[in-house]
Amino acid sequence: MSRVCNINGNKAVMSGNNVSHSNRKTRRRFLPNIQSFALWSDALNRVVRLYMTTSGARTVEHNNGIDNYLLSTANSKLTKAALLIKKQIKSAIAKKNPELNA
Repeated sequence: MSRVCNINGNKAVMSGNNVSHSNRKTRRRFLPNIQSFALWSDALNRVVRLYMTTSGARTVEHNNGIDNYLLSTANSKLTKAALLIKKQIKSAIAKKNPELNA
């Protein structure tokens, strides 16, 4: 599992220093809070499993689910995993509503 958010990819491993009281610096890594989430997709009618940050999960919930978030977000802001799910959602919606495709 890579340490990058699968939804937007904006959170990754950063590096910096621990600074003691005597101002001695030692290198450290700042890891993002990556969690595994199972999100229900209404369009696909199944659970979608993604590794994303907790802030990414709040963003998805703010947009009323994974379907609305992916459809309303520009492709340039999504990762490859999110683009694949977005493509599946679009094709599922097109199959359910063929008159919207015309």
